[in-house]
Amino acid sequence: MNTKSRFNTMELTKMGLLTALICVSAYIVIPLPFSPASLTAQTLVVNLIALLLTPRQAAFTIIVYILLGLTGLPVFSGGVGGPGKLFGPTGGYIMAWLIAVILMSWLKGQRYSFARYCLVTVCVGMPIIYLLGSVYMKFVTGMDWISTFTVAVFPFIPLDLFKCAAAALIAKPVQESLSRARSVI
Repeated sequence: MNTKSRFNTMELTKMGLLTALICVSAYIVIPLPFSPASLTAQTLVVNLIALLLTPRQAAFTIIVYILLGLTGLPVFSGGVGGPGKLFGPTGGYIMAWLIAVILMSWLKGQRYSFARYCLVTVCVGMPIIYLLGSVYMKFVTGMDWISTFTVAVFPFIPLDLFKCAAAALIAKPVQESLSRARSVI
């Protein structure tokens, strides 16, 4: 039997807590009257998932989150669930998180580095999320490229830069706490 394919209790706990955190962060929403997308705390948590987990764990966490939402549980932004949200104008962002967390987790390195964590979240994660989310929104809504970027990317950049830095800062004490917890267990 291959034990490498299974997650241990600590890994499952981390993934479960981060899944719960992304679900809760969906309720921290600031709607924008000019955009189908809202400002949420979810991108902060997506970055944390990538920075705290391995690529495999991060992918699994986002897949579980997406499946929870697809079944109708109100875990998508604004407390919405069901396929309508995932396949609506902003669904591309949710789907992009899967690719973004895998790449960010893979590129973050083995040891904590604030600069590297910021670089990976800003230069890898955000562009992937913006690009895939915007392409999907353009396809679903039929907007032109300028309109799509105006409502789906530009208004979000300043706060997302802050959320990237915040995730990079938060990751270190969380990693240290998890290491201490691992040594106690």
